[in-house]
Amino acid sequence: MIQRTSSKTILNLAKGYPIVAVTGPRQSGKTTLVRSTFPKKTYISLEDPDQLEYALADPRSFLARFPEGAILDEVQRAPALFSYLQTRVDREKRMGSFILTGSQQFGLLSKITQTLAGRVGLVHLLPFSLGELQKSQKEAATLEDQLWQGFYPPLYDRDLSPTHWYGNYVATYVERDVRQILSIKELSTFQRFLRMCAARTGQLLNLSSLGNDCGITHNTAKAWLSVLEASYIVFLVYPHFKNFGKRLVKTPKLYFYDTGLASWLLNIQDSAHLAIYPQRGPLFESFIVSELFKGRFNRGLRGNLFFWRDNLGNEIDVIIEDGELLTPLECKSGQTITTDYFKGLDQWAKISGGSSGKPLLVYGGEENLHRSGTKVISWKGISQLATAL
Repeated sequence: MIQRTSSKTILNLAKGYPIVAVTGPRQSGKTTLVRSTFPKKTYISLEDPDQLEYALADPRSFLARFPEGAILDEVQRAPALFSYLQTRVDREKRMGSFILTGSQQFGLLSKITQTLAGRVGLVHLLPFSLGELQKSQKEAATLEDQLWQGFYPPLYDRDLSPTHWYGNYVATYVERDVRQILSIKELSTFQRFLRMCAARTGQLLNLSSLGNDCGITHNTAKAWLSVLEASYIVFLVYPHFKNFGKRLVKTPKLYFYDTGLASWLLNIQDSAHLAIYPQRGPLFESFIVSELFKGRFNRGLRGNLFFWRDNLGNEIDVIIEDGELLTPLECKSGQTITTDYFKGLDQWAKISGGSSGKPLLVYGGEENLHRSGTKVISWKGISQLATAL
């Protein structure tokens, strides 16, 4: 089994909170993680119809079966449990009593905020990070192979084709979750919406354009995108507010958490196809930004990433905020470093003054080096960077 970095974080949270919640996309390994981290705890899945019926009909009696606590999987399916959990943990004051998992951000997090605030340590579990694969010697041989295969755990513990697995994943999980939250009459329209989102990964989000391309309204596009965010399929990175005397772009950028899923939605047939695909650069950027978020989430931290762009077209792909210090990072998918790679960083240095950290550049090559006052990092080294930010 591939060791998850967040296991240590979960154990630490269980020492200080009566409840620990692990949320993330379906098939990201939440159940495997919590069961291996707490092997002595009773495990209950609320996707089991009998268990769900019991939890909904008599939540007090349901919880009374577990005097030592339990792992409750997909707990957002039984919202009545949250109030009884609050009463239970407040009375017993025992740390690490219940471990909750859930796949829909809205369902789980809204209940935690409303009922269990201050009682829950929260961890967002995304698919494998590159560092986790490297430690287990499971990483792909080339950058293109890694981007195309993606990072979902089933692709690393079974003999599965990414093409087949992602197709079934979208049909079985993504579309099912969407149907549970939204009333969608034309599933084919939503499928087109998914593919149009993939085509815009790494780009500024324009909901009106996205809606027009799919034949839906601006508000419908906004609602559907919110569900994709809640299901951990896509995420938005917002522009940093510091203007340095410039007029700033205020629109967020759209990314996919997993490049394998985005590649499947773009109908990329294999890694050789990806190597020459026009979206290779944005997919690489999506990979780097996602890895940086994984590094934070695996340590139980919130994201601290932004981008910066003014109305003149000056842009930095990633701004890493650490108090007043703003560290610029550029993503370049090419394997050969050119002087053009540093133009954005040079411009940033001129306008940002003393608030700028040491510039970083992550590229598609193999070597780590320093050039033009910039730390240049191979894509294989993103795992070390992600754990340090």
